[in-house]
Order: sequence, then C-alpha cells, then structure tokens
Amino acid sequence: MKDVLTLALPKGRLLDPALTLLRDLGVEGIEEDSRRLIFTDPKRDLRVLFLKPADVPAYVVYGAADLGIVGKDILLEQEPDVYEPLDLGFGFCRLVVAEPRELRERDDPAKWSWVRVATKYPRLTEAYFSSRGIQVEIVRLDGSIELAPLVGLAERIVDLVQSGETLRANGLVEVAEITRSTARVIVNRASMKTEHARVTGLIEAMRRARSHPPLTPAVRARVE
Repeated sequence: MKDVLTLALPKGRLLDPALTLLRDLGVEGIEEDSRRLIFTDPKRDLRVLFLKPADVPAYVVYGAADLGIVGKDILLEQEPDVYEPLDLGFGFCRLVVAEPRELRERDDPAKWSWVRVATKYPRLTEAYFSSRGIQVEIVRLDGSIELAPLVGLAERIVDLVQSGETLRANGLVEVAEITRSTARVIVNRASMKTEHARVTGLIEAMRRARSHPPLTPAVRARVE
C-alpha cells in the first residue's frame, strides 16, 4: 500500500474548477500562486501534481500518478490505456472546424475534396475528415491555432471553443462540430487494483461533491 495517492491536475482552464472540487473535499496545503508543481495534504494522504494538460494521461498510464483529471478531448486524441470512471461535468467545450468569415461566405463544405487544416488534434482531425471521404493535410501546431488562417498557413483550423469569442475576434466562424468535451477522472489500471479502496473512495467523494456541492456561507446562514 502506498503512503499517499497521487492525483495529476491539468494547468489551464480546468485547474480552477478542479481545485474548487478538492477544496470541497477538504484537501489542504495547495498554494495556487506558488511555482511548485507538487503539493501534499498529509491529512488526506494525497499528493497533487500540476501538469500540462496533454501530459496528464502519460503520468497516469505509467503510474507516476494514480489518478488524473483531464479533458475528454485529450482522451479522445491520445486514447490512453486508463480507466475513465467519472465525468465531472465542468470545463465544457467543443472541438470544431473553423475558417475565415470571408471564406465561409463562398464555401460549401459538402464539396470539399481536399483541405489543409491547422490543429493540435491530428488524430481527431484525420478521423473526422477521412470519415467524410475528404483528404486532409494536417499542420500540427501547439498554440495560437487561430493565427494560421490569418497568415496563410492553413485556411481552416480544428480547435476547442468555449464561448467562441476567440474565433470571432480573429475573424473566424465555425463550420462544423467534431465532438464535445468535459473534465474526466482517469485512473491507472494497476492502482485501481492495488489501491482499490482508496481510489474508489476518492472517486465517490468527487461524485458526491459534484452532485451536492457544499453550501456557500450566505446560503448556510439562511438555512441555519
């Protein structure tokens, strides 16, 4: 039996709601403004890692973390060999195809036969276009995907959107939706067996916290 369970958290858009969830569970000792990447709560026997989102599955697959929180988009893209027992429901976003507004005005996706697309989701992009009989040339990028059509790197992009504001700000419009994503809990397969009670206990605590979040102080005062 391990001294502590290790939970991998993704930095970025999912971090704040993930930390809120941990606080609801009574986890302490995490300093949000610190540059440290590892924190431990000895009361909960829990160690927390802060990672780049795309790295969370690797840490869980290879056992450096027992559990992780990561977006479904990354799981679909990487297809890691992990358990996925819980949809946390937060971090909703969509993976879409987008192109410049002026192109959309004269474009007909039904007539596409070949496209060049910039994305950091090559597997999902390839699968989407191939399933529609469209040849796709993929330009693999890691950031600032919206810039690609503006400088002629690729006319179209595949990227995550939440409100769509970033697309609009860069003169892009959505053409098609590929998939939807929310935050998921993933578990190392060996840890699920060797640390079954503690792993499932933490998962169930997360499930209860998502279903019945703690009352805010103002609401608690009215109830009392």
